[in-house]
Amino acid sequence: MGIGDKFQVDEIISKFKVGDDDFDYKPFGSGHINDTFLVFDNQHGEADEATQRKYLLQRINHEVFRDVDGLMRNMNLVTTRLQSELGKSEEMDFTTVRIIPAHDDKLYYLDSWGNYWRMQTFIPNSTTYDRVTSEKQAFEAGYAFGKFQLLLENIDVNSLKETIPDFHNMEYRFKNFEAALQKDAVSRKASVEKEILFALARQEEMENLYEQVKNVKVPIRITHNDTKFNNVLLDKHTHKAICVIDLDTVMPGVIWYDFGDSIRTIVNTADEDEVDLAKIEVDINFFEAFTQGYLQETALLLTELEVNQLAFSSRYMTFIMGLRFLTDYLSGDVYYKTKHEHQNLQRARAQFKLVSQMERKSNEMEEIVLKTYHHFTDHSVSSE
Repeated sequence: MGIGDKFQVDEIISKFKVGDDDFDYKPFGSGHINDTFLVFDNQHGEADEATQRKYLLQRINHEVFRDVDGLMRNMNLVTTRLQSELGKSEEMDFTTVRIIPAHDDKLYYLDSWGNYWRMQTFIPNSTTYDRVTSEKQAFEAGYAFGKFQLLLENIDVNSLKETIPDFHNMEYRFKNFEAALQKDAVSRKASVEKEILFALARQEEMENLYEQVKNVKVPIRITHNDTKFNNVLLDKHTHKAICVIDLDTVMPGVIWYDFGDSIRTIVNTADEDEVDLAKIEVDINFFEAFTQGYLQETALLLTELEVNQLAFSSRYMTFIMGLRFLTDYLSGDVYYKTKHEHQNLQRARAQFKLVSQMERKSNEMEEIVLKTYHHFTDHSVSSE
């Protein structure tokens, strides 16, 4: 009986503490890692958001997340802290999901087929978008991830597990790249010489940034590590950010990972696998808007080193994705799902072109970061 079968999903729903109401479900979202279902009660019309009980049921992909117990403990610790911090404030426009435990009080349910399931609350009157189309959206994304960081500031980083080891470790990614080059499993190396040289020319500066992480020269914080725009829920009516979702990769990290990956996905004027590289530019207005939203919440937390490398972190995270796509292409497309033979190469080329565009605008990006940072920190000092 496969995932999504009526009897199986109905049975899984009954394993969680949601009561004995008559629930129905339907597939939900566009994620590529977990299988997600929207669960809703049949006592109220689906359009009645105010009264209908809704939850998200997910099958956790334990091939990607091999320590499901550690992942769920991380998620529980983070969401509990978010609830606590938000409860201390009169600020009612930001929220968090809550985990619904199974009847045995575990944070997940393991079915007889070996699948891991979790249930969480559904945030009503919310929506997501895959791409930023306005400066207001870019600002709200920055605000959301900055608020997320601020609210988790006092968690002991040692209390969270690393759910995906070496996720943003540049040295590790280059070792994989070099191994793929040496093996040349599907004889593609000769056709991507330009991309190989692009990567190798930037190896030293990219590994230098990671060296600061490895030697703990920059604070280790609780980071989200997958800060795409569609992981921010916006209020359907006010269009303000109200929640950060998809907490599977929340673990110890550095601020650069979250800031850089957000910028990678927000400022690109084209798709991640755009064939026409001339379409790829850096939308500097989106960069500035995101930076304003982010530093509005985090400026007083950050060290001088963190601030000075924020702009470069955008290149770092864009480059590491390009390197991973190129490595997978050389390896025969064994990790990322592809729709055609050369999609991973297109992705790598697009990411590397975005890196080049960021290099051209690096001075402008650095100036924006410093100007915005000083605006919030100087204002804080002068208002005391």
